[in-house]
Parts: sequence; C-alpha cells; structure tokens
Amino acid sequence: MELRQASSTTVEEGLPIHGGTEVVPLLRAGLIEADQLVDIRGVVPRGIDGNRIGAGATLAELECDPTLPQALREACRLAASPQLRNMGSLGGNLLQATRCWYWRLNWPCRLHGGDEFFAREGEHREHAILANDFCASAHPSDVAAALLALGATLRTDRRELPLSGLYRLPTEDDRRTTTLQPGELLLEVVIPEVEASVYLKAMERKRWSFPLVGVAAVRARGATTVALAGVAPVPWLLEGSLDDATPLPRNAYKLDVAKALVRRAEAAVAGE
Repeated sequence: MELRQASSTTVEEGLPIHGGTEVVPLLRAGLIEADQLVDIRGVVPRGIDGNRIGAGATLAELECDPTLPQALREACRLAASPQLRNMGSLGGNLLQATRCWYWRLNWPCRLHGGDEFFAREGEHREHAILANDFCASAHPSDVAAALLALGATLRTDRRELPLSGLYRLPTEDDRRTTTLQPGELLLEVVIPEVEASVYLKAMERKRWSFPLVGVAAVRARGATTVALAGVAPVPWLLEGSLDDATPLPRNAYKLDVAKALVRRAEAAVAGE
C-alpha cells in the first residue's frame, strides 16, 4: 500500500488519512480497502481561531482550550484515552464508523448492502432506540452530539453546511450515513456564541468507552437545544420528547437513561 502527501485540499484518488485512529483499524479489519493512502495533515487546517476550529485539531487540543464551550470540551475529554485524543482529529471523530458488532464483524447487514437486520433478533443491548426501523446501529461520536446541540456549521473543500447536514439515515436505496462525496474533505467547524452548555455520558466503564447514551444541552438566546449520541444511526437532535423512541427488547434501559440524562443536562444549563 502506498502513502503519499496531499498537495492540495482536492483528493481525487486514494483514501484520506489524518490521525489514523479510525482508518487504520478499519483497514486492518478489512472493512475498507485502499491501494493508496493520502496524508492530509498538511492541507487540513489545525488549531483554534476564535469560534473557528480546524478539522485537523486533535481532541486533546480542544478539551484543554478554555475559550470553547464546556459541552465540546467535555465531549472531547470523555471520547477516548489520552493516547487516542492526542492523535485523533476533530474531522475524523465526526466521520467515525458505527461500533455495531454486526458491521464490525463484516456480516452482510444493511449497512454493508445486505438484506438482513441482525440486530432485530440478535443481541442489541447497545443499539439504537430512535430511527431504528431500517438499521439499529448507534452513532458513537460524543463530539458530534455536542456540536449538533451547539448549532455548529461545517466548511468542506466544496461547500458549507450545518453539522446536521453531514449526516443522513440509511435507506434501502442509499446505505450511507453521511452526505460527504468521494474525495470531499472536512476543513473547518464554526461554533456560534452560546450562554451555557454541558455534556453528560453513560458508558460501560468509568473512563474511555463509547456512549451508551450521551446528552449535550446548550442554552443560547434564551432557548435550550438537546442532542444525543449512541441512540440512533446518526447524532440525534431532540425535538420534543423521547416518547417516540422505539427501543428493542433488550435495550429499553437506554430510554430510561436518556430521559434521566436529558433532565439533568437541561437543569444544568438552566441553572448556570
């Protein structure tokens, strides 16, 4: 396999790689293939400039910056071990693949283009409780949920879009969970001013585990916005209540956890 340096933000051929904490394990597992890797560290911006964050900034950089909203800093801190936070980039974290074990074991599930919905009848205690009628994979990014609640916008090498526009629910005719086109690169994240924010997380271990449920709450301009991780195939913006959730038989506990964390998060930003 060849590794070459990107000479511009246009990557026509090859698989882009930055920190490698997502791409390398997927390559080793045979879940993605590439004849050529393109090192994009030299062309993707890094660093923090006011409310603009380069997509190449590491999670460790973000968690330590006191000028950033608390929800984003806490989401970065809880996302992974110190070693991974020092390597993993913001852009890579937003684009990480599901932790669904059927997908990770390369079973012919719906995200792999197959017809089987293994999670419905199989083990699914960590799977989605919302928008899970076609695929019950759960999106694992703490950072994406925080940025969704913050109302962040993205800039790629081709367009600008709200963070919510980066994600899509998989369907029968299109199994993708993002809207990025081949070769399109995330370059920058822009965060608006907020009054208060918090990120709360339930996980299997006390440290450095993927979210069973993650909840970000943000107060801005007198209104509170809530977004969740680990409960749907994409980061989930809560509009209304969780009463429309459709948990599977062995993950109904997630609904109780989500409701409790939403109450705590909303109370936390209301009291600041």
